[in-house]
Amino acid sequence: MEEFINTVKERSDIYEVVSRYVPLTLKNGRFWACCPFHEEKTPSFSVSPDKGIFYCFGCHEGGNVFKFISKMEHVTYFEAVKLQAERLGIKIPSRKKTFAEIQDEQTKDALLKITSTAQNFYHNILMKSKEGEEGRKYLAARGISEKVIKDFQLGFAPDSWDALTKKIKAQGYSEKQLISAGIAVEKKNGGVYDRLRGRVIIPIFDISGKPVAFGGRILKVEENQPKYLNTPETEIFIKGKLLFALNKSSRAIISANEAIVVEGYMDAISLYSAGVENVVASLGTAFTEEQAKLLARYARKIIFCYDSDEAGQRATVRALPIMKNTGANVFILIIPDGKDPDEFVRKHGKDAFVRLLKNVTPVIEYLFQYKLNHTDYSTFAGKLQVLREMFPICLELKDSATQKNYLRKFSLTLVLDEGVIFEEWRKFLSRSPTNKNSPQKKFSTSKNSLIRQAGKSIIQKLWQEPEYLDYVKALTSKENFIKIHTEIINYIEKCYAEGRVPDDLTAEKELSAAANQEILNIAGMIEPQDSQILAFQDSLKLIRRVSLEKLLKQTLQDAGEFDKSGDSKNFAEKMQASLEIQKEIDNL
Repeated sequence: MEEFINTVKERSDIYEVVSRYVPLTLKNGRFWACCPFHEEKTPSFSVSPDKGIFYCFGCHEGGNVFKFISKMEHVTYFEAVKLQAERLGIKIPSRKKTFAEIQDEQTKDALLKITSTAQNFYHNILMKSKEGEEGRKYLAARGISEKVIKDFQLGFAPDSWDALTKKIKAQGYSEKQLISAGIAVEKKNGGVYDRLRGRVIIPIFDISGKPVAFGGRILKVEENQPKYLNTPETEIFIKGKLLFALNKSSRAIISANEAIVVEGYMDAISLYSAGVENVVASLGTAFTEEQAKLLARYARKIIFCYDSDEAGQRATVRALPIMKNTGANVFILIIPDGKDPDEFVRKHGKDAFVRLLKNVTPVIEYLFQYKLNHTDYSTFAGKLQVLREMFPICLELKDSATQKNYLRKFSLTLVLDEGVIFEEWRKFLSRSPTNKNSPQKKFSTSKNSLIRQAGKSIIQKLWQEPEYLDYVKALTSKENFIKIHTEIINYIEKCYAEGRVPDDLTAEKELSAAANQEILNIAGMIEPQDSQILAFQDSLKLIRRVSLEKLLKQTLQDAGEFDKSGDSKNFAEKMQASLEIQKEIDNL
């Protein structure tokens, strides 16, 4: 198998593969494009055909041809190898399947044929029969158009004990197979009957678009009758590994690089129907690690929009750490007035829902409010309990300035002196096993020393490839470097503008003695190309972050002065400005 992978890799031209998806432009020996994995206006995505790799300086995605295919096609690494082999006409090696594997395939194929027949049966009943009229009226009343009915292949189960089972048995399938597919229930005295009757049917498709299960929504809620009734887990359907509507919404999610996660089928269908198509539902079960990993393959920003009742809040709190473990940026959308997404979008429309999306809540703020709502913090012990539950979440934040801002927020909300808050925070850090990796430890070195080292890495890259100047200038100002590095960058910029390459001879004439000595020091830095790229990117982020932290500190000081003087207008403006700066720091 290793020989097969190497053969496919050797015969693959990464330029040819990437250019199928994005237009590439040659510049200074590399091909460039706007990154297909995140939104950007200035190209920072590079392809090096001689090395067979790609790298994005904006989102840090990089790797070989198989990594690129796996990202673009949303398949596993080995599936990407097989896909490329098929494109190149290279035969994929196969081993002889065992008898058990052949049997398993045959069983699953039979179940898929049964669920496919059931899906067509339910859909035809809804669309074409008199029995489906009640279902059509129900869906119309909920604003579900005929187009959406067809998109989701919605159906209707007649109020009959055996309408479906009789049809499928006539095709030669056994009662045991119908039970295994989840569409039939065994009678106590023998025989089977339809599991879903007198309900609107919502088919559940796997990511390839095959119907594997069904949900049924009763039209009139009756005593001892659940509003929703679902077919059970089977060999072709495991709830925790699928997301409802992902087969329909995957393109919209990729395009937006953002996914909205709701609780129920109708929430997802209503949002999709209203034009908010980047939505999935978690199948009414606890959000799982498998679902999180699946969703993270399609988008980096995930917005949970569960119901606002107690059950929905608990489900949200359980889901957040699972999703955050994938590295995704996670937020929460709180629907006003306790409404669910379905009710809100039907009443207020798409535009109102899109406005809500612009004000999503960060995880730490949602969890802080949740802790406040579920803790008696009128006592000092209660206040400390909230703090100790929030500190581990606060530690996950990317920089000390944001951490301190939230510590001050805890102080104001809990009516605790800042000194108490910061003393408890200090105690927590001293006990935390992750403290050695905390931002405080990472940046305990002098910031001037860090900025100097970062400047060296950036100049090393610019000296070799001046075309990166535009990228550096887009992220940070030259004034954020130490004085000697600003002098060198100005020289490189001048050379680039005049179409000449920076070199030691002209540098000696045009730069100060100190700047020339610094260039000699930088020239002595030896790093592999891959390490050099990472050092360049990390250095840019560090300089940008340090400058933003300074700006944040000054903005908060200004806000404090306005607050003391009673100038509420300027205080509010400065606080809003500080929030914008914090968001930018978080995005780094």
